Amino acid sequence: MSEHYYSRKPSAESNPVKWQSELKGSSFRFKTDSGVFSKKEVDFGSRLLIDTFEANDPAGLFLDVGCGYGPIGLSLAKAYPSSVVHMVDVNERAIMLAKENAAENKIDNVKIYESDRLTGVEETQFRAIVTNPPIRAGKKVVHDIFEQSLQHLAPDGELWVVIQKKQGAPSAMDKMKELFGQVETVAKKKGYFILKSVKS
Repeated sequence: MSEHYYSRKPSAESNPVKWQSELKGSSFRFKTDSGVFSKKEVDFGSRLLIDTFEANDPAGLFLDVGCGYGPIGLSLAKAYPSSVVHMVDVNERAIMLAKENAAENKIDNVKIYESDRLTGVEETQFRAIVTNPPIRAGKKVVHDIFEQSLQHLAPDGELWVVIQKKQGAPSAMDKMKELFGQVETVAKKKGYFILKSVKS
């Protein structure tokens, strides 16, 4: 397998950049680097997920799977200051950047740590799990995230997924419906789908 942003230790030479972005009504300063997903800007899919997400419990536990340098998890933590947001990624460089970005943006209601999918996550009572899954890692990895999310959600907890139609939205919907018994398309824009399933 060629190296991608889902490699544990990116070998791409470090070349950090810093820039600012507006997310969910707040201004953020991000540091990103080679070997992480969408290093030059917050990608359209993540931005759509951030804008669409509404917490069913503003003071609940949330989880961002495949957090990268942190735009989704940090924006939710800022929008819901009473919550605690766990942020995980397999990529060590991404985790380091996410921690730096949390500090830079003075966000402390987060827990950021390394995990391959959800294998390193111990908490099982999340009110919401959000993910912009690593499509290029393959369908098995994406479906593993869905299956493991079901085990880590509290009753009535929600799984929120952003995925492009051409990158497997139909099969993602099928898998989520198989696991959760239902799936809702909350938003559709420029070929991206925001999907939500609730743990009954």
